[in-house]
Amino acid sequence: MLAESDAGGAGKGGTWLHPAVAAATPVQAAATIRRIRPGDRPPAARKGAVPRSRLGLASAVMPSKPVFLVSDVHLGAVPPETEAAFRRWLLYVKESASRLVVNGDLFDFWFEYGSVIPGEHVRVLALLAELVEAGVPVLVMGGNHDWWGGDFLRKRIGVEFRQDPVRLRLAGRSVLLAHGDGLGTGDLGYRALRLVLRGRATRRLFRWVHPDVGAWVARIVSGTRDHLDGEVKPSPERGEFLARWAASRLAEDPGLEIVALGHSHAPVVEETAPGRYYVNSGDWVVHRSYAVISESGAPDLREWRG
Repeated sequence: MLAESDAGGAGKGGTWLHPAVAAATPVQAAATIRRIRPGDRPPAARKGAVPRSRLGLASAVMPSKPVFLVSDVHLGAVPPETEAAFRRWLLYVKESASRLVVNGDLFDFWFEYGSVIPGEHVRVLALLAELVEAGVPVLVMGGNHDWWGGDFLRKRIGVEFRQDPVRLRLAGRSVLLAHGDGLGTGDLGYRALRLVLRGRATRRLFRWVHPDVGAWVARIVSGTRDHLDGEVKPSPERGEFLARWAASRLAEDPGLEIVALGHSHAPVVEETAPGRYYVNSGDWVVHRSYAVISESGAPDLREWRG
């Protein structure tokens, strides 16, 4: 049983406005947010502006700011315009969220050498540090592409970095958080490979590889770029397995309210029982999606269009 950590999800009280209301900050006013609904097509398949009737505008006063959940951004593999949009989204998070959770694969590849970090991620890392300094805690979960984080992220950037599933409270609700790879008892070949790749000996040996060579190897084996041009589609079997796994965890533990996963690149909010939800925040390879968890009500899936 995973121990429950009272990490705190409730932020300071205040008014949380939908950015389309254009009443808060320049970042919010310039952004357009679209709520994701079942059967929606990815941004590349849509044209024109989002009708105002579908934006779900609201300016209700909330008892606290919500928690924002994102996953599978795959920085380093996505186009520069996607990374720029993600940076604008982080500025919006700074104004609108009580807490940010990155549920794995923020980077398409991340490995911490003793004194070297990938230069292409400096601007995003600086924004994450800015969120922390502004009083917005950031939790980063290691995914199958960026599990090899450590002291740089924790001590220099100030984020909380975890490498294993964790149960904690977000916005006052009991949440089981995991990226989604290696769950269950199947796929023994991948599980064995994962143990080798994440082993201490492997990490020590990899530190002797020049960072440029290591990044080149990572690009070859990643496969993320195949999703960008549509050659490879997200595996429906993977998404179905994760949904079943989440439903089983919720059924086994009556005190658990939400199971939040990533990895499948398919945004989903599914109510498995009254008031209990499986949430998958999707990805930024195709959808630019994220989830919003508030103190009550169903988690909300949204798509960033800013």
